[in-house]
Amino acid sequence: MAQSLVIVESPSKSKTVKKYLGKDYIVEASVGHIKNLPKSKLGVDLKNGYKPEFVLIKGKEEVLKKLCELSAKAEKVFIATDPDREGEAIAYDIAQEIEKKNPKIFRVLFHEITESGIREAMKNPQIINQNLVDSQRARRVMDRIVGYKISPFLWKTVYHGLSAGRVQSVALRLICEREEEIQNFVPEEYWSITGEFQAKTDEPFLAKLISRAGEEIKIPDENTANTIVEELKKQNYKVKSVSKKVVKRNPPAPFITSTLQQEAANRLGFSAKKTMQLAQELYEGVEIGEDGMVGLITYMRTDSTRLSADAVEVVREYIFNNYGKEYLPKEPREYKKGKASQDAHEAIRPTTIKYEPKYIKKFLHSKDLFRLYELIWNRFVACQMTSAEFDQLTVEIIGGDYLFRATGTTPKFRGFLQIYDDIKEDEQTQNGAEEPISKIPQNLKVDEPLTLINLLPKQHFTKPPARYTESSLVKDLEAYGIGRPSTYAQIVSTIIDRKYVEQKDKKLYALPLGMDVNRLLVQNFPEIFNIKFTAKMEEELDTIASGKRTFLKVMDDFYKPFSQALEKVIKQTKEIKKSMQETTEELCELCGKPMVIKWGRNGRFKACSGYPDCKNTKPLDEDVKKHEHLNGIKCEKCGGEMIVKSSKYGTFLGCSNYPKCNNTKPISMEMKCPKCKDGNLVERKTKRNKIFYGCSKYPDCDFASWDKPIDRKCDVCGADYLVEKYNQKLGKYLQCPKCKAKIEIISEEIAAS
Repeated sequence: MAQSLVIVESPSKSKTVKKYLGKDYIVEASVGHIKNLPKSKLGVDLKNGYKPEFVLIKGKEEVLKKLCELSAKAEKVFIATDPDREGEAIAYDIAQEIEKKNPKIFRVLFHEITESGIREAMKNPQIINQNLVDSQRARRVMDRIVGYKISPFLWKTVYHGLSAGRVQSVALRLICEREEEIQNFVPEEYWSITGEFQAKTDEPFLAKLISRAGEEIKIPDENTANTIVEELKKQNYKVKSVSKKVVKRNPPAPFITSTLQQEAANRLGFSAKKTMQLAQELYEGVEIGEDGMVGLITYMRTDSTRLSADAVEVVREYIFNNYGKEYLPKEPREYKKGKASQDAHEAIRPTTIKYEPKYIKKFLHSKDLFRLYELIWNRFVACQMTSAEFDQLTVEIIGGDYLFRATGTTPKFRGFLQIYDDIKEDEQTQNGAEEPISKIPQNLKVDEPLTLINLLPKQHFTKPPARYTESSLVKDLEAYGIGRPSTYAQIVSTIIDRKYVEQKDKKLYALPLGMDVNRLLVQNFPEIFNIKFTAKMEEELDTIASGKRTFLKVMDDFYKPFSQALEKVIKQTKEIKKSMQETTEELCELCGKPMVIKWGRNGRFKACSGYPDCKNTKPLDEDVKKHEHLNGIKCEKCGGEMIVKSSKYGTFLGCSNYPKCNNTKPISMEMKCPKCKDGNLVERKTKRNKIFYGCSKYPDCDFASWDKPIDRKCDVCGADYLVEKYNQKLGKYLQCPKCKAKIEIISEEIAAS
């Protein structure tokens, strides 16, 4: 009997699938896509229904040859690429190539790489879903048109090599608009007043001033605060009301792609890209002792909180056996799906309850893989547990026309918090001062007199909106309906790789280049690079997938307004380019014409407005000042002056006689290397633009640190240097790399603990 062929995407996935299917099946990997649009041209026939021209990816010839040979010998061919639109498109491309060898081609969907999941899928083979393929093709063609039509516009108006993306540029717009809000923000002063009160036999407690004569009180400045304080001192105080109630906190829904990325960022410090790489590994399979390759989680690209009845039944039994009946709700919990949810897959959950984190830890090759699995496990179990309960006590205090309020909560029953504790989100308080925290006496009674012990006026300033993090950006993209589960990680990494955005202390900062590119795109393509239009296109892609609209109709809806806007803008390219240049009062020392500020591949610089007749260029004044301590350094090869230059790997010193002399030197941090004591530390960048610090004597000295070294001894163990670190709770702080002691907080974002 001939064997059947099963085609999956990755080699690791093929091992897991082969284990469950046995000897009657050959399992082979396509190693991702086999076809793509050509790199050298648009690859889309705009005059004939936007037909894409897909070509074989270079290097995939041997993979395709093997798949064709195996297909010719197989009884049937089952294509089991990932169960999403991307996977459907890969399946379509493979089927197109192998159908001549074997027309018996079926599509199977593995929502989890487990024995039951695989066998169930193999019992219910399908045909390739053309609607899903067309939806993916439409997305791909839209992105290609934007990239290949807008990028040349950026080359002509800013500099060659820049690029734009349909969805990424809208994400950039969100970050840039937030940056503008922060830059334009004017802090406003306000004050709060906290009173310290005491009943006869109780400990003092704090309460916040809330209102005067029934109206919310606003204190704009110190004089007003002092006036109110004097009035408050004259009042007699008593308890106006005491209210007690039980407050419930419900468990969060099981993970979908966006919430997994957000929580992994907040709790574990993972980038969206890293989270998805680790999740893919957990989905495809991990070697678990005698059990062999096992898929540990369900498919990780999903927007649905739906859980299978079997999974819920098993986890409820687990909760009852391990936590007790009081932790188990009477009925299983169900969670509402979002408005834009396609509901194609289950929520992200462990494939089986038997692999508890404590058991599985020894089999996972990295700490981060374990931490992500544990997070998914805990969230899944917690989502079916009882609510946490808190006793909330609120006391209102009256004195004349003034009202103070104190609120306190104490845990009554932890419920789901036993396994999935809360964390504070990294958000800044925007409105009003925080409630004072103190223990409120439990036996206070209405009309009971209170003694005012102290008044604590405090100055505050309103804060600008918080900068985006990867987590909060993904959250907003999902809320606006921009992008889909499979695209979030790529959106963020793309705008960082393009140097439009920089990530520091886990916050996303719009760089000057990103601000200018965004301004250029929004001003000239206001109808294309906006939230509503992009979200509408996402909805239309969904209508193709559901069969409600055709590829051609959706592409027309996109391309007609786009081409009209592009045609209009192209006619104004020269004027737009001129508007991007900033004229200065400085005159060129070579020809006397005004100098202008332009963008170049290595940043902004001054250039003569007489170009190309005069090619004089020079760095900006701020760049010269920034590196003025490096003036006077001579080239040891030719004696010329060393000047500051920049490349994609950062700034460096280069000989002014280039290209006759190509000598270069790294820019020193003026701190001796703590390892060799000879070289100086220098800031470098990896190929992926990530900053690290190394020794100028490399390769003779291999010292390297991801954290910025600080020339200061450790107060605890005497180590030669400290490093600058960051976390959500403390902000920036200094830590000893040897004994790990936290030496000093150096950020304004100091924890309130």
